[in-house]
Amino acid sequence: MPTLAGPHLSPSPVTKKSFSVAGIITDVYGLDEIPDQITEVACLWLLHPRLQTRADMESVAAATVCDWNKRLKDGKAGASPKGLIAVSFDQRNHGSRELSPSANEAWRAGNETHAQDMLSIYHGTALDTSILMLYLPPYIFPQSKQTVTENLVLGISLGGHATWLSLLHEPRVTAAIAIIGCPDYTRLMSHRADKSKRQSWVSTSPKGIGFIGSSDFPAALATTVKKYDPAGLLMGQLEGGDCLRRPSEKEIQRLRPLMQRHLAGKKILNLSGGADKLVPYSCSEPFISFLSYAVDKDSGWFADGGVELTNKVFEGVGHEMTVEMLQVAVEFVAHVLTAAQSDKPDGPKM
Repeated sequence: MPTLAGPHLSPSPVTKKSFSVAGIITDVYGLDEIPDQITEVACLWLLHPRLQTRADMESVAAATVCDWNKRLKDGKAGASPKGLIAVSFDQRNHGSRELSPSANEAWRAGNETHAQDMLSIYHGTALDTSILMLYLPPYIFPQSKQTVTENLVLGISLGGHATWLSLLHEPRVTAAIAIIGCPDYTRLMSHRADKSKRQSWVSTSPKGIGFIGSSDFPAALATTVKKYDPAGLLMGQLEGGDCLRRPSEKEIQRLRPLMQRHLAGKKILNLSGGADKLVPYSCSEPFISFLSYAVDKDSGWFADGGVELTNKVFEGVGHEMTVEMLQVAVEFVAHVLTAAQSDKPDGPKM
């Protein structure tokens, strides 16, 4: 369970209202603080870590909403600013939705279906985020005086994994902040199988050669990963899996439509702990490098895709969200909302 930065980061409290939407208890922060003259609102979706609940994201909600509202008050939010609310809800099989406590545990804690459980839980959470994007607005704005026109996602640990899926597969998400999460499920589970000394990993020579397709990582799960996981979907187009070279023209022909469909025009902030042993940056690095090369403004083969990627590794930081990480995230949210005013969207994002 990761350590989260404390609530002392918020300069003041923020209002919270709870709604039951599609059977999901949904906490909405900052509704009462939206200035009357503002009609367009951005929504920051907050996805909590494994073994925690929606309540653990309250400090993040307060920090981001209060910072933006101060910018509004001080006239530093742009010429035509939006309001900002933050929304949190329990991930699947967590908090008010928990059905099987053991399914939230890892192999070392005796959960034999850890790989299946974790991916299905956070993939489900990403899908829930999309459902709530559709159905929450009629609850929070019944008079239609305001409209949600932009969606950002911020997730921590398990929530960080879900954030990558939401970014990739939800067109209404314009920006994402993944904190101590991982965009490469196969690499993360392989690392975890090695460290947990699973028989599927240690019983072969070389080690791990039979892991994919074993009962720890069944073939059907691997197929799902190739379809939905960022690294699985995009790096899966590379022959031989070599992500550190420039893709061939044939590979780029396969990749460009996928990049256009899933990532074009989006802003990404990836924050990792350099000393994180549970979700090591080494598991994310190949995909982050692949994506960085692709979207590089000077030499990237997808430089014209409008993707903005910021990657920060905090040396000496373990599996935790530090005060500095939260401060960087808060600044990024403000950057996204300010930059959006100069963009020319085709229409509402919801």
